[in-house]
Amino acid sequence: MDRVCIFIDAGNFYHLALRRLGLHEADFDFDGFATFLANGREIAREGKRFYVGTVREIQDGHENKQAMVNQTSLFRELIERGGWEIKTSKLRTRVEKIKIDNRVVDHERLQKMGLQEISYVRSREKGIDVKLATDIIVGAIDKKYDVAIVVSSDADLVPAIDWVRMRLKKKVEYIGFSMPATATDADDAIKPTKTMIYRTDIQRVLVESDIRPFTKTLFAKK
Repeated sequence: MDRVCIFIDAGNFYHLALRRLGLHEADFDFDGFATFLANGREIAREGKRFYVGTVREIQDGHENKQAMVNQTSLFRELIERGGWEIKTSKLRTRVEKIKIDNRVVDHERLQKMGLQEISYVRSREKGIDVKLATDIIVGAIDKKYDVAIVVSSDADLVPAIDWVRMRLKKKVEYIGFSMPATATDADDAIKPTKTMIYRTDIQRVLVESDIRPFTKTLFAKK
């Protein structure tokens, strides 16, 4: 039987699936989800891996403080109850600006209102893809798995995936997502990444009905 190692890019998973369904990581049963992904195969020792940007406290930021508490609670549950390996990276926050020109929808109306540019705060994870790619390679070299199950649509992982497949003959299984467009934007449907489909051995595209059963609030109602 193949031994599998599950690599979850938590930020990618949240934006492509959980957020679209109105869920947070704390609402989700990651252990049950891992069993679902393994699909009867053996999960290797240290074979459940979770990669995420850590929330930083901002002075007088109540929402951020609560987010830190929630994330710490999630980490404790994953480690103590599920035996997950967690790799973190700090979320980098910076102010970015958008110039109001013909690239912006309804730019003429905005310019008439006197708006020339918009400033906004953006947080980005730094180094998560590098850590995930490194662990895919190191795990393959150390023979920790036969199949790497990658829950991420980040095409930056492709070089690492190519290397373990071509050099070490490991199989890579891509978990992508298909979610319908929202009522406010017909063009924002979630689709699996074609590059990841073409450069992996096994592909599974999950839809809402695959994700919903692992919502913890459903268990509480039973």
